[in-house]
Amino acid sequence: MNTRQYTSHSPAQTEEIAAALAQEVQTEGKAFLALFGEMGVGKTAFVRGFCRALGIDGVHSPTYALVNEYRGKATVYHFDLYRMWDEDDLYAIDFDSYVDKDAILLCEWSERLGSLMPSSAWRVTLSRTEKEDERIITVEIP
Repeated sequence: MNTRQYTSHSPAQTEEIAAALAQEVQTEGKAFLALFGEMGVGKTAFVRGFCRALGIDGVHSPTYALVNEYRGKATVYHFDLYRMWDEDDLYAIDFDSYVDKDAILLCEWSERLGSLMPSSAWRVTLSRTEKEDERIITVEIP
C-alpha cells in the first residue's frame, strides 16, 4: 500500500490536489476512488477538481440522483451514497455493475460500501484540522 498525504488550505487547493491525482489515474483508464470524510469536508470539491482535469465541468453532488455520469477524456461515474443504508440498497441501484465498467468511479460516503468495496480502490480520506479551511487529504493506493 502506497500512502500519500497532502495539506489543503482552501477548496481551490483541494481541487488542485485532486486534479494532479486525476492525471495519474487517467493513465490507467479505469479506477475506483473511494472518498471518506464527514459532511462538508470537501469531497465534492475533490470530485470537481478531479473531473475538471479530465475536461469535465458542471460537477455537482448527486445526493438525490445517487449517481451522475460525466464524459470528458474519460467516462466518470460520481456516486453519493449518503442516502444508502446497507448493501441491499446498493444492489437495488445495480451498483456492482458500475464497478465492472471501463470508467473511473468516484464514490462519496464510501464507508457505506461494506463488502462491495473493490480491493483495487484508491482510498481518499479528507479530514478537518483545527484551522477552518485546512484539510488533510490522505490517499492510499493499493
